[in-house]
Amino acid sequence: MLTGDLVRLRPMEPSDAAAHHRWNHDPDVMQWFAHSYPVSRERFVDEYADRPKNSYERTVLGIETLADDRLIGLVVLSGAEPETGGAELDIYIGEKDCWGNGYGTEAVRLICRYGFDALRLHRIELWVADENAAAIRVYQKVGFVEEGRARDTLRRNGRWHDMVLMSLLEGELKD
Repeated sequence: MLTGDLVRLRPMEPSDAAAHHRWNHDPDVMQWFAHSYPVSRERFVDEYADRPKNSYERTVLGIETLADDRLIGLVVLSGAEPETGGAELDIYIGEKDCWGNGYGTEAVRLICRYGFDALRLHRIELWVADENAAAIRVYQKVGFVEEGRARDTLRRNGRWHDMVLMSLLEGELKD
């Protein structure tokens, strides 16, 4: 487990499926994510136990508060390649009452530190919607910088949005 002052990152358990399903079907939580088709809770739970185990190529960890051991979200490092030393980061806080409390910032720092130290990555990148200002602030606070944009990539509420490519190199992580 990776532990900070506010959260710990831990492997996802089959018992986490119900919360994960709820988050994935909450339009506020998923506002800036690419949508998939709805999946029944029963099917989601049944398939959850068959998810691939964590590996160098893909690590999925739950974000749990230290104060009350409550699962509030998840963080993913995927596409890690030893040849390039790179991986892609995804994160979301699914419990809306936990937004804006520093949990996401600490989770990003913890997973990036893990990526650089344990996985020996050199570069971590992510894509974020241009209007997701709260997420962009978190990433900048941790040290991510904007590298470029994919124009009109995500359609929400009748408008097209750019997706911003941000990256963090080994040695740039801010505490």
